[in-house]
Amino acid sequence: MIADNPWLDGLVRMGIIALAMPLSVVILTYLERKISGRLQQRLGPMRVGPYGVLQGLADTIKLLTKEDLRPQTADRWTFELAPFVVVVPVFLAFVTLPFTADLFVRNLELGLFFILAVSGVSIVGFVMAGWGSDNKYALLGGARAAAQLISYEIPLVLAVVAVAMIAYTPEAGRGSLNLVEIVDGQGRVPFIVWQPLAFFIFLVAGLAELYRQPFDIPVAESEVVGGPFIEYSGIRWSMFQMAEFVSMVLISVLASLLFLGGWNWPLGNGAGIALQVPLIFVKTSFFILLFIWLRFSLPRLRIDQMMQFCWQVLLPFALLQIIINGWVLVYGWPDWTLGVSSGALTLVAGYLTYRAARQAAEQPVSPRLHRVGSVM
Repeated sequence: MIADNPWLDGLVRMGIIALAMPLSVVILTYLERKISGRLQQRLGPMRVGPYGVLQGLADTIKLLTKEDLRPQTADRWTFELAPFVVVVPVFLAFVTLPFTADLFVRNLELGLFFILAVSGVSIVGFVMAGWGSDNKYALLGGARAAAQLISYEIPLVLAVVAVAMIAYTPEAGRGSLNLVEIVDGQGRVPFIVWQPLAFFIFLVAGLAELYRQPFDIPVAESEVVGGPFIEYSGIRWSMFQMAEFVSMVLISVLASLLFLGGWNWPLGNGAGIALQVPLIFVKTSFFILLFIWLRFSLPRLRIDQMMQFCWQVLLPFALLQIIINGWVLVYGWPDWTLGVSSGALTLVAGYLTYRAARQAAEQPVSPRLHRVGSVM
């Protein structure tokens, strides 16, 4: 009956995603705490349940029952709607995100465009949270969040466009925004081989979109106390945290689909459903663990260093990747030219990134910043 009714089938699939995402947040919270404890030579959660496995459930109950406060001078509607503006677009992005060849809510022809479009709406939610809180630190965090998201959204989109340009299927030919067709077009050679520069840009910009180190300046406690949601508590604060972890899952699944062949590679298009699920799970878990590891391994960038890196390094190289892909497609050059040219540009971008990091580490802090820090 469900298979014969597309509306009911879509509602059931969306309901499964709506239940799976909060559960994944609980699991990822526990996993991140355990990994951070391991990296910092401590145990992590151990009190609630065996080895602390019920700590996420205890935190959920605490946040659901905690008193929900709102500043007296806050703008009520802006303050209360901000968490929904941040969370809802992230969930909407999963409508067209395929986990296997047949496991998705809806396979849209412009699915990749839909994901990028709706996920960008979250920027408005952070600005609303900062403005509606009537707190100067929240407003500063919201402004930094908007500047960071808008800036790094551009190279992220360009990296995705570079992949969409070279996607090939016998039915659609060159170029596709359908994620299923993009995965099927990779076959036995994942796009990370042909587009290593796009992968590098996507990974770095994804870190910035998630507010992970070294791009966590909008929510840095030592800088702006707690970012745009400093005045939030209870269930509303947990909605911001849930959006962060669900976005991490979204970026990880998207990276595995675009660059690691999704459910096909390395078995090719003949992989059955029994193998597609483990493949996508392993690849997604790899990116999630990478994001968690980087959070506790890299120092924080200043706001000027972060913006300079985006506009002077990521954006020019993303445009170069688009131009090279256009040349290859227009003149019909072999695919190996994509990998060689993109690999050479990746080495140059990596060197510039390393040099910029060294210069930032060796740059002395000005006396003015020392005075500002002492006042704060």
